[in-house]
Amino acid sequence: MTTSMIHINHLMKSYRLGGETVHALNDVSITIDQGEFLAIIGPSGSGKSTLMNMIGCLDRPDSGEYLLDGKEIGRMNDNELATIRNRKIGFIFQNFNLLTKLTALENVELPLIYSGMSGRERRKLAMESLEKVGLKDRSAHLPTQLSGGQQQRVAIARALVSKPSILLADEPTGALDSKTSLEILEVMQGLNEQGHTIILITHDLAIAKQAKRMVRIQDGQLFENEGEPIGNLPID
Repeated sequence: MTTSMIHINHLMKSYRLGGETVHALNDVSITIDQGEFLAIIGPSGSGKSTLMNMIGCLDRPDSGEYLLDGKEIGRMNDNELATIRNRKIGFIFQNFNLLTKLTALENVELPLIYSGMSGRERRKLAMESLEKVGLKDRSAHLPTQLSGGQQQRVAIARALVSKPSILLADEPTGALDSKTSLEILEVMQGLNEQGHTIILITHDLAIAKQAKRMVRIQDGQLFENEGEPIGNLPID
């Protein structure tokens, strides 16, 4: 039996751009279940980055509801949102965002540094996380000593180390060649099979099709199966 993790209902977000109002999200509603592997696909300017920022608790909507594990995100203050991001969401970025002077192990440890955890425990969890992505034997390497695919695996391990409920991947294959991209997607598929909920943001249809479910965003609206906009989804 699946459990709904995310309920987004009638989300609206607008920006002023060049004297005009741009509706980045226009009445967006979607439910994402625990353990899903969902791809959100859309071109530049479609609203996918805005939606990612909402799901990742990096921004707030103008109106509408976002429930994460039954809690209304829009009512939380900045400190509460930071706690949600640190504990529940693991971020994977296109450009890896690794610190070049730190080893793979040290990069993976970073999210744990301010948790009060002992260094020994941090290293143990970081090594376990690297093992999950097949890089245990590269733990002492610097990012410059790793290939692009290996660097992205380190970034995935870093996202995993805090044991988040959700992995939010923003164009995770955008800086990689096609062969390496498929290898990274295989890693993510394996993590999904282990029970991780994965939300993949991409502009690439071939990448999006590797997920178990795909929705399209266009002009701030969500579409599934090329049909009508997703909307009016009830909140359980």
